[in-house]
Amino acid sequence: MHSPLPVFALLFNAFIWGLSWWPFRAMHGAGLHPLWATALMYCLLLVGLLALRPSSLRQALQYPVLLLLAASSGLNNVAFNWAVTVGDVVRVILLFYLMPAWAILLAWAILGERPTPMALLRLVLAFGGVLLVLLPADASPAGLMQGLSLADALAVFGGFMFALTNVLLRRLHAIPGQARMLVMFAGCMAMGLGTALTAHGAGLVPAFPAVRQDWLGIALALAVLLMLGNWALQFGAAHLPSSVTSVVMLSEVAFASVSSVLIAHETLSARTLLGGACIMAAALLAALGRRRQA
Repeated sequence: MHSPLPVFALLFNAFIWGLSWWPFRAMHGAGLHPLWATALMYCLLLVGLLALRPSSLRQALQYPVLLLLAASSGLNNVAFNWAVTVGDVVRVILLFYLMPAWAILLAWAILGERPTPMALLRLVLAFGGVLLVLLPADASPAGLMQGLSLADALAVFGGFMFALTNVLLRRLHAIPGQARMLVMFAGCMAMGLGTALTAHGAGLVPAFPAVRQDWLGIALALAVLLMLGNWALQFGAAHLPSSVTSVVMLSEVAFASVSSVLIAHETLSARTLLGGACIMAAALLAALGRRRQA
């Protein structure tokens, strides 16, 4: 009988990310913007990884192409963390999980994998679900952009960058894992810091606040949890087929939805539920397709 530990490890990672909106909002309420929080936490993670695996820096410097991975993973985290802090959690998570649809287009452009009829069906399902989530009931498709909030745009962009990160990881699979992890942490720190400084210069983000014990404690705790979640993800993904990993990771949507309703008292409209069902169906079809190929 196979051990359930890899599945529990993936569920643990999904649980952390599904509830990550809560500490980000707590830090934001205490005066620390999510952009500064992202830069701070990944700086802590980067220092911790270098202390544990100092050889990873030497390995990473041997592969300049990892700069692309640093940029995509960094922008992915910046967009997601900002979006769940200022937007509707369920809406953000659903738009972020357009990732399987973006992956089809990116794999076609970067890896030369032509989409199959089933892949095109997933695209229709996913983007149809987005229309249901984003488009108000009394609006026409032409008014879609008018109803797009900052959080919506960040969620869509973050999902695209997440898909690009996954495609790049497949392309760069021969590079040692610890070098890739180091570069991803460095990218999250650099993109968080760069975006925060740019947004602050434009008047969109306040300056880095004076250190306070309340948000600093949350940042330290969340950084530790993110490191543990990353290790759990690597452990689970290494011991399970990618199709199983994809399905289990969809539990993040359930964790985020239930927690937002119970903690933030958010409501789920019928259109959101229907659109979310379409997006999740596309993700499940992608996972089942990978299982058939395996």
